[in-house]
Amino acid sequence: MTLSLEGKTAVVTGGARGLGRAIALRLAADGASVAVWDLNEAGARETAQLIAERGGQAIGLAADSSLAGQISDAAVRSREALGPISILVNNAALSPFAKFEELDEETWDKLMAINLKGPFLCVKEIVPDMLALGWGRIINIASSSAQAGTPNQAHYAASKGGVLGFTKALAMEFAQRGITVNAVPPGFVNTEGLQESPVDVAAYAPMTPMGRAGRPENIAAAVAFLASEDADYITGHTLSVNGGRYLN
Repeated sequence: MTLSLEGKTAVVTGGARGLGRAIALRLAADGASVAVWDLNEAGARETAQLIAERGGQAIGLAADSSLAGQISDAAVRSREALGPISILVNNAALSPFAKFEELDEETWDKLMAINLKGPFLCVKEIVPDMLALGWGRIINIASSSAQAGTPNQAHYAASKGGVLGFTKALAMEFAQRGITVNAVPPGFVNTEGLQESPVDVAAYAPMTPMGRAGRPENIAAAVAFLASEDADYITGHTLSVNGGRYLN
C-alpha cells in the first residue's frame, strides 16, 4: 500500500544508508520530493540517485545536523530545488557502545549534539515552512533503548529519551497549527550500523519476541503512515516498531 504524498517536500536527515535511506525511498515512492541530508555527501547523493532512477525527485546534500549553519544552508538549497518543506524526519544519530565507567564527557557531548541538539536545530529551521503552509509532519526517530534500556549505551538511551520528550512537547505546542509531531522508536533493525556494532545479530535475533530482526522498510512504512493524511489526528504518539521488544 502506498500513501499519497504528492506535492509534499520531505527532508530526511541521516539518509545516506540504513534507516534513513529506506525512509527516503519510501517517502519518494509515496510521491514526496525528498531532500536527503547526511554527513556522508556521497551516500546522500546515492540515495537521491536511487530515487531519481525510480522516477522520483530528490537532492542529496552534505549537512551536519549538530551545526546550525550547515542546517540552514541545506534547507536553503532544498527549498530552491524542491520547494517549501512540509515533512521532516529527524533520523541522523550516533549509536555507539561504551561502558559507563569508560564514558567521558567529550563522547557524551558529541552524541547529544547529534542525537538531541540536531533535531532541535532542524525543527527550528524548518517549522516556519510548515507554519506558513498550515500543514506539517515532524517524525523523530527515537529508539527502543530509551524505552527499555540497553547496557553500555547510557548516553545513547538518554539522548533518545530526550527525543521522546521533545516530541511530546512539540506535539502539544503545534497541535492547533496544522503540524503533527510523532516518534518512531525502532528496535533491533538489521542495518549496516547494527552489523558494524558489537551486537551478535545472528545470536540475538532468535531471542526477540518475533524471533527475527526487523528490516529498514518496517521503519519506513511507519514513518510514511505518520507523514500521510491518514494520520492527521495522531500527534504526540510513539509508534514502536520493534517486533515486541518493548510493549507500549
